[in-house]
Amino acid sequence: MKDSLTTERGFLAGPQFLHTPGPTHVPDAVREAMARQCMDLSDPRLATLIADCERGLARLLGTGQADVLMYAANGHGAWEATIVNLAAPGARVLVAGSGHFAEAWAVHAEALGVEALRTPARPGQALDPALVEAALRADTERRIVAVFAVHTDTASGVTSDIAAVRRAMDASGHPALLVADVIASLGATPFRMDEWGVNVAIGASQKALMGPPGLSFTAVDARALQVARDNPAPRAYWDWNKRKSDLLYRKFCGTPPQGLLAGLRAALGLIAAEGEDAVFARHRRVAAAVHAAVDAWSRAGALALFVADPAARAVSVTTIAVQPGVDIEAMRTVARERFHVAVAGGLGPYAGRMFRIGHLGDVHPAMALGALAGVEAALRACGIAIGDGALSRAIEALDG
Repeated sequence: MKDSLTTERGFLAGPQFLHTPGPTHVPDAVREAMARQCMDLSDPRLATLIADCERGLARLLGTGQADVLMYAANGHGAWEATIVNLAAPGARVLVAGSGHFAEAWAVHAEALGVEALRTPARPGQALDPALVEAALRADTERRIVAVFAVHTDTASGVTSDIAAVRRAMDASGHPALLVADVIASLGATPFRMDEWGVNVAIGASQKALMGPPGLSFTAVDARALQVARDNPAPRAYWDWNKRKSDLLYRKFCGTPPQGLLAGLRAALGLIAAEGEDAVFARHRRVAAAVHAAVDAWSRAGALALFVADPAARAVSVTTIAVQPGVDIEAMRTVARERFHVAVAGGLGPYAGRMFRIGHLGDVHPAMALGALAGVEAALRACGIAIGDGALSRAIEALDG
């Protein structure tokens, strides 16, 4: 079995550089916290652990009003929790088109018997709030229960303006709830749930929260909880109103995932110690370095930044489109097996057409420069034409 120190070529002198946009690098403090022995379910330290996670998430989400409900599940589990609590089979939601994960969310809703309307997605561009407003105005029967909007789409590398979505919804006069997926953005860029008028926020552990996959959560305000109470859709494990309890076994519909919670508390502690503003500034700085390097590579014409508008580029992940005929999957294999840098491929319609460099979580400038050097080595080893000076450009961006 392979681990982080071995590949098909044998033993490595050091760890692989993990630069996918999820899972991400797990810091030592998080891994060490997760390695501790479990507590018995009546131990008051377990209640403290859960409360610390709830408070820390609420602080990072920018809410003093919403209830934070956590699940032993990945982000798709939190999607499903949101769908079944807000929408009965036959109900209607509006999904703001922004990329692969917005479409995947719509498909998930349809699998649960919910009708999902979509605003058109614009490849490589943020969602269009005007299209959301138009769709809500057209819903004269007020059948749309909620608007689903992805803050950062991990597949396309685009970040959308969630506050602008709320403004568009308010302008339409429609009573729909605003639900934001912050899985790829929370902890990397500011999110202000209360200030932006978000009713439900959905997050998960394996991206900028620096944990392994397996823990997700929703923050739910009073309006959304009332909609859930009035919703006759059958549900058990995901039921918000059952989980909104002081009893630990009800909070998690069974045994709490103690190791994942311990890791989350440690990660939230790291963010608090660095300071949120400093964390966000570091993400912007590292992203600018990656964008500068890719811009230099692109001068040879074989690849290009997928998101043309710098203001819409995510600070979490950079997507790089490649020309037809470029075997980008072979390059990813060389990067991982020969140069020990793992980057992500394209998803959905972008499979085989792009690759993605993740730079979120505890990634600092030296880690980013190492990843860029490994990717450049793999690009050159595979004979893919790239411009010179990428690392110099990245360093200049870091200095700037």
